[in-house]
Amino acid sequence: VQLQASGGGLVQPGGSLRLSCVASGSILSINAMGWFRQAPGKEREFVAAISGSAGPIYYAGSAKGRFTISRDNAKNTVYLQMSSLKPEDTAAYYCAARGGSVSSTLAAYDYWGQGTQVTVSS
Repeated sequence: VQLQASGGGLVQPGGSLRLSCVASGSILSINAMGWFRQAPGKEREFVAAISGSAGPIYYAGSAKGRFTISRDNAKNTVYLQMSSLKPEDTAAYYCAARGGSVSSTLAAYDYWGQGTQVTVSS
């Protein structure tokens, strides 16, 4: 499975961005997909995750109410719509996938894409 993330960029505080992650390869082995982020000097942390079917969606506390994860299975794509962005949201954002159920645990994910940089600054 290969994951290709895109959509990062520079945005002003209060602005919005939508990240996309396209999966290819052994798609049938994927169930849950998620987004994590890593700021300089910090550990990678969970942001949001979604099940492959009409299952649960998880959000980190920092993402609730501001970020929305969604998925288009026909396009093998997961999205992260981010709004009301803050400087502390600045990080490299990584998409991840696993064959099991949705999880907020980094170690649970089998497949990782490259990061897409999000910088929130005026």
